[in-house]
Amino acid sequence: MKNKIDEADRTAFQEAMDDVAPLPQKRAAPYRKRRPPRPLNLSEPDDGFGDRDLYFDQEIEATDELSFSRPGVQKRVISELRRGRFEVGLELDLHGMNVSYARETLGLFLQECHRHRVRCARIIHGKGYGSADHQPVLKQKLNIWLRQRDDVLAFTSATRRDGGTGAAYVLLRTPKQEQWQR
Repeated sequence: MKNKIDEADRTAFQEAMDDVAPLPQKRAAPYRKRRPPRPLNLSEPDDGFGDRDLYFDQEIEATDELSFSRPGVQKRVISELRRGRFEVGLELDLHGMNVSYARETLGLFLQECHRHRVRCARIIHGKGYGSADHQPVLKQKLNIWLRQRDDVLAFTSATRRDGGTGAAYVLLRTPKQEQWQR
């Protein structure tokens, strides 16, 4: 025999459950595709480097993996940067650019990062397969240029999912709060 629920019991149950809300679900956030990089409006002439090019005649050897940090940057921070744990605020793709245009674009990009208070940026420089000697020209230059910038605290090659040795994460110094309150 089936248990029949009395109409009075049903009504009492519905009244008791009237103000009940479902519990929040603890599920992982759904996978989101990365947005493609947006080109910047590069109309400003000043690239932020000024006239200094301290390493112009020198070549700093760019091994497979880029890694640089200023004195005082904690090892834990570098480790987190290397693992891709910082949220990338802006991205720059230098593929197919010549050296002079890439340098100018990099300066404008870093100014844009400063303006938007970006803490971490990703720069895609490529692996050099398209160059004459199949050597990473822009990677070597990026290694030099980023070391010259006072606003760059550290940089390292990206994780495999973000471009591997063909891209770099750049940790930027955040501007002081007073500059933004004027």
